[in-house]
Amino acid sequence: MAHDSGWNGPHAGGPHAGPPPPPPPGWPGSGWMPPPPPPKPGVIPLAPMSLSDILGGTFTTMGRYWKQLFGIAVLIYGGALLLVGATVAIAYSATSDSLDKLVHNSGEYDDSFGSDLVAPLVIAFGVVCVVAVLAMVIANAAIMAACPAVLQDAVLGRRTTIGTVWRRAWPRVPAVIGAMLLPWIAWALIMGVFMASYVALIVSFVSDDASTAWAVLGFLLMIALIPVAVWVWVLFSLAPAAVVFESQGPVAALRRSARLVKGGWWRVFGISMLAWFIAMIAGYIIQFPLTIIGMMTSMPGMAEMGPDASVTDTLTAMASYMVFIMLGSIISQIVATTFPQVVTGLLYVDQRIRKENLAPALVEAAAAQ
Repeated sequence: MAHDSGWNGPHAGGPHAGPPPPPPPGWPGSGWMPPPPPPKPGVIPLAPMSLSDILGGTFTTMGRYWKQLFGIAVLIYGGALLLVGATVAIAYSATSDSLDKLVHNSGEYDDSFGSDLVAPLVIAFGVVCVVAVLAMVIANAAIMAACPAVLQDAVLGRRTTIGTVWRRAWPRVPAVIGAMLLPWIAWALIMGVFMASYVALIVSFVSDDASTAWAVLGFLLMIALIPVAVWVWVLFSLAPAAVVFESQGPVAALRRSARLVKGGWWRVFGISMLAWFIAMIAGYIIQFPLTIIGMMTSMPGMAEMGPDASVTDTLTAMASYMVFIMLGSIISQIVATTFPQVVTGLLYVDQRIRKENLAPALVEAAAAQ
């Protein structure tokens, strides 16, 4: 008796096979076809997007429009770096004598230590810090405006130029600064509380002053403020895109962002945090080898320095190290700022597609170009 192996079952095609099974849905003859994919004239499908759609659209945007994105970023951060560098050079030329005396002969200036040496250095340091903070604020705001300006063409599949992006983004920088002022103040407040708590903790360790309680209280306050700052940051994270896409003012952009994020806070938070994490890892991968190269190139000069080397000699020996550090910092800053802002711009488009059915209008705009 032959053993039935299962190959000659009722639908196996043997001499007594039954009728073939019906075709699966979507195959010819089934009577049903799957809906067509959403139109994709540009870097994203014009429909509610998944995480893969947003990340894929971000990488595609940075691949197709890298000249516009990175060109604007290099122009902005390069200008900010030149401004800060010029300020540092002026401050150093004005205080170089005081700095050398403070480093080599500080013990001989006990009577006039505060007025003659420290005061000019503190003033110069304060001026450099103010200029650096202002330059960084303007540069970051310009990147926040440039990324949505690129996406206005990338979503529709249109070509653009650096000049077009610049003319579209630069006039919106003041409004972006105004819209992001509240989130920046929230984070600055947290950093201020952290620094004050850290200083109080150090003071409590090096003296008998009872500053430990203040340090602990400061750290607890900081921990309590972090969730509030994160909530504010996510709630208003779409404001720069609203400023550029809709030409909104600062207050209107904040309200617009809050309405778009409402009901999708956790989704916006999760995707934004993932974008910042990817950008941070990419920036570290870029900066680390440049830092190693800078250290290796500066070692011979540092080894030849004597114990009485001046500040100028030290800075000259470390010149190559500082150049590679600044180069790595600029490149990593460009990546760490541009990538998350492109993701945020696509989140803005996605929220409008989900809440306001923006997709048909985008399809019509793409077809009309």
